[in-house]
Amino acid sequence: MKHAVFVTGGKQYRVAEGDVIYVEKLNAEAGEKVTFDQVLCVVDDANTVIGTPVVEGAKVQAKVEKTGKAAKVRVYKMKPKKGYHRTQGHRQPYTRLTVESIQA
Repeated sequence: MKHAVFVTGGKQYRVAEGDVIYVEKLNAEAGEKVTFDQVLCVVDDANTVIGTPVVEGAKVQAKVEKTGKAAKVRVYKMKPKKGYHRTQGHRQPYTRLTVESIQA
């Protein structure tokens, strides 16, 4: 089974072919294919290739399933005895990907 570690959105993801992952929002429509070339490591049954810092010629291709927003997170700030309180909500945008192939 082939695995790869790649970077997108400031985070590292370990994936195999067929995996479904959620990453930081990408500028791509549903149904488009995206290619990640910042591959840090590729692990195959026979060998392991670790980049310095990236593996030359390695790519992870994925298909965009959808984009959306995660569940709302409430942020509440308060200073006791001062009458200060603020409530703020945040929904983090994401892109859902299905990994189609790992090329090394």
